[in-house]
Amino acid sequence: MDITARASGQGTSSPPPSSATCSPHSDLASLMKKVGAEFIGTLILMIAGIGTAIVNQNSKGGSATLQAAASAGLAAAIVVQSTSHISGAHLNPAITIALAASRRFAWKQVPLYIATHVAASISAAMLLAVLFGPVRSGAGTNVPSGGNLQAFALEFLITFILMFVVSAVTHTRTELGAATIGATIMLNVLIAGGTTGGCMNPARALGPAVATGNYKGLWIYLIAPIAGALLGAAAYAAVRLRTNGDATNEPSSAAAMSNEGS
Repeated sequence: MDITARASGQGTSSPPPSSATCSPHSDLASLMKKVGAEFIGTLILMIAGIGTAIVNQNSKGGSATLQAAASAGLAAAIVVQSTSHISGAHLNPAITIALAASRRFAWKQVPLYIATHVAASISAAMLLAVLFGPVRSGAGTNVPSGGNLQAFALEFLITFILMFVVSAVTHTRTELGAATIGATIMLNVLIAGGTTGGCMNPARALGPAVATGNYKGLWIYLIAPIAGALLGAAAYAAVRLRTNGDATNEPSSAAAMSNEGS
């Protein structure tokens, strides 16, 4: 979800490199840099989210939820600002799938991005298990505190909100994009944190589940965020206003599928 180019056209005035100047080697090097940025960014995001849950496991009620919301929102804003110009800062398989379904990301790169997100989440969870011990690390696992239907609905809803905002930010290319996404994640954790942990990210749930062996309710966190993200992207596409600038500055579907980094 590259938010670094400006609406005025900065970053789009130069034509894309011709096929004569591109090589398989340079394409592979570029892809590896994107994957590296996604891994580091997701690792930071997971350490912040899982680590905060572990450290604050003795906090109760609103205090724990507020701490989790602040940590997740700040981490997301920092990582998006730092890596969006490299890889698009997806950090989340649900966002990657929704962008691909919206024809804003190449399907052929989706498996690699998702594998990177999952690997980073498992690495973060394993690292924290070493640092804090397996018993304490269990606090970082997402497990619904209520019924499965309620948890599914909440995860669907908050990921819908997140993807709608991500779609808007990447369309308008606002300078406040990273802060907006971070604030949205913070709001969503405040909404659902007490019931589901405010996950919004299949990789966030999968990493701690693998590290602790606790797979209770995992299916909710794998399916609901993807469904919510798909609908969120579709909803923004349905209501967005097209301008003359959109018609002249936006890449075609084919170009977006082959060239866009987010």
